[in-house]
Amino acid sequence: MTLRSRLLILLSALAVLAAVALASVLHASARAERRDHTRAGGPKVTPGTVTLTARGRMVFRNMAWGPHRDELTTVPAAAPSGPRTASGVKCLRFYAAAGTGVCLQAVHGPVSDTYRALILDAHLKERAHYDVPGIPSRARVSPTGHYAAWTAFVGGDSYAGTDFSTRTAIADTRTGALIPTLEEFRIVRDGRPYRSADVNFWGVTFASDDNTFYATLATKGSTYLVRGDLRARTVTTLHPNVECPSLSPDGTRIAYKKRVKGLPKDAPWRLYVLDLRTMRETPLAETRSVDDQAVWKDARTVVYALPGDYGADLYQIPADGTGKARRISVSAVSPAYVD
Repeated sequence: MTLRSRLLILLSALAVLAAVALASVLHASARAERRDHTRAGGPKVTPGTVTLTARGRMVFRNMAWGPHRDELTTVPAAAPSGPRTASGVKCLRFYAAAGTGVCLQAVHGPVSDTYRALILDAHLKERAHYDVPGIPSRARVSPTGHYAAWTAFVGGDSYAGTDFSTRTAIADTRTGALIPTLEEFRIVRDGRPYRSADVNFWGVTFASDDNTFYATLATKGSTYLVRGDLRARTVTTLHPNVECPSLSPDGTRIAYKKRVKGLPKDAPWRLYVLDLRTMRETPLAETRSVDDQAVWKDARTVVYALPGDYGADLYQIPADGTGKARRISVSAVSPAYVD
């Protein structure tokens, strides 16, 4: 083959690659443009004022297509499918309590995205921010508003398999002090100190005493509910096969997702509630696989997200195992109830 022929082949290959890249960019641009246009029949969303102290409200990430997609929006908690008020603040994951919010955001760069956690005041103004080392996954604020926690994937992007790594951090929202990873904490498993290089934590949920928290610990292919002590920097295993715990308002029960044998590997979970005094498990009436950290709407009801036409929809179900799941809001995720 002559040098000229080789150059022609090389130029042809470069032209094909350039055409593919251009087509990909145009496709992504067109898709992004479609996302910015309101879909007929979707929820009504208008800009306005959103606060974290307006009682009787639900604040959440709006996923309806249109100019306010991914913004924090609010509706009356008693009318979750009603018109939405959008804040202009965009979050991938969100939670709030006692007038303090945590917002996990993507920072779009020329080559790749990075991520950060914003601590927000009651008017959604930034009080502090922290780098997040991977794709945001879970977020929580303590009932007092004094602590915020978040989890990110730093390897892999799904809880369904076992080939992933997480990083979970806790920040003191008053002082700014950061615990960058719960892997720094001493682990007590079955009454004995435990160490392993494969330890992962995710899904923090806080008690009201500003010291106790619960989370998922994963190691050697198993998961555990752990109770954490912020002052002692210790976590203690309590119960096996618990993921993404959520503590009830009275501090007596944990709502969580549990892997159930016989279900598909990519959809292995069912929702349960664990009584922390008796360690009795109650399966909830939701029969679909839920990959979410449920939120307690009140002492009797949990709310969670399932895949929907435009990302996710919110459902609620009684926490005592009775009743049936009811969809309460479309194109919504990461709800927080303002009391």
